[in-house]
Order: sequence, then structure tokens, then C-alpha cells
Amino acid sequence: MENALQTNIEGVSIRSTSFIGPKVSSELARDGILAVSLSVAAVLVYIWFRFEWQFGLGAVIALVHDVLLTVGFFSITQLDFNLSIIAAILTIVGYSLNDTVVVYDRVRENMRKYRKMPLPELIDRSINDTLSRTVMTSLTTLIALFALYFFGGPVIQGFTAAMIWGIVIGTYSSIFIASPVLILLHLRSTAFIGDEKDQDSDQDGDGNLTKVPAP
Repeated sequence: MENALQTNIEGVSIRSTSFIGPKVSSELARDGILAVSLSVAAVLVYIWFRFEWQFGLGAVIALVHDVLLTVGFFSITQLDFNLSIIAAILTIVGYSLNDTVVVYDRVRENMRKYRKMPLPELIDRSINDTLSRTVMTSLTTLIALFALYFFGGPVIQGFTAAMIWGIVIGTYSSIFIASPVLILLHLRSTAFIGDEKDQDSDQDGDGNLTKVPAP
């Protein structure tokens, strides 16, 4: 190729050449898996200490779901998978975690407020309380991502495609996966009674004020 260019085109000079072999691809796969695994493990520890182990496990299940579906999206569409996609996956993990923590915070607040309410009803109430915030945040983010996808050029199309898919999946998982997992793990409202030693009254499942004995 170099000889053909130099023979047929005057003034052509080859300034540099580079070769990308299978070693680079293997390093990309190894480093990508390591980065995602460490981030998910850190999330598990953080949520575990902030809430309860059921919340931590539920968040990790939702994050693994998001990562697997994003990788599956690139496998089906056959888009280029490069370092920018690894960055997109890590960004999706952070976004999905933020959505999940918002829902979990409301679940914890409602468990303190409605200690007699059945867990499925309480989780449904918590999701409805945060639904408008979740949907509006996702929609405004998607508007910016679609603008980048259509007008940002081919260089960042892979990154933005991963982000668009990840925002949709992350929003879905925080509502339909992370929260219902708490029911499967048999979360109990008594887990947060010790957090309010100074509170001597509360509301029951019907919203009526009832007396709660001090722990």
C-alpha cells in the first residue's frame, strides 16, 4: 500500500504507522470487566452500610441487569465496543444507582412512617412518590443524549447510543427490579426502628397517628 501510494501520488510521505493486535483487545476486555466489577462491589458495600443488606443486594442485582443488557445491546447491534463504551457503562451504573437510591430512600422513610403497612403496598407507594422525579430526570437526560447522537458526529455515536439505552434500562430497573427484590428478600420494617429512638409517635398504614412505645 505504501509503495502504491508513493508511486501513483506525488508528494506522499508516510509519517507513522501503527498496529492494533489481539493483545489490546484482551487488555480492553480485562480492564473493562475489572472496572465494572469493582464499581458494582463498591456499590454493594456502600448501600449495605447506608441501608440494609437487602437494599445492597437489590441494587447490585439491578446494576448487573443494566450492564448485561447494555452489553447484549452491542452484541445484537454489532456496534463498535471500545473504551468509550466502557466509560458509558460506568456512567450508566452511576445513573442507575442514583435512581435506585432515590427510590430506596423513600422506601426507608415510608417504612418508618407506616410500620403496619404491608411491604408490597409500601413499595408501590414509594415508587409512586418518586415516579414523577424519575420520569422527568430520564426524559431531560434523553433529550440531551438524542441531540448528541444525531448532531455530535460519528465519533461519539457509540457512546451516546450506549447512554440512551442505559438510561431507559436504568430507569426501568430501579422501578421494576430493584424495588420488588426487597419483597423477595423479606425486608422487614423493624430494621429501621432503632434509627428513631427519640420518636414516640407514628402513623399507621391508614395515615392515623398512633402511639409507638419507645425502644
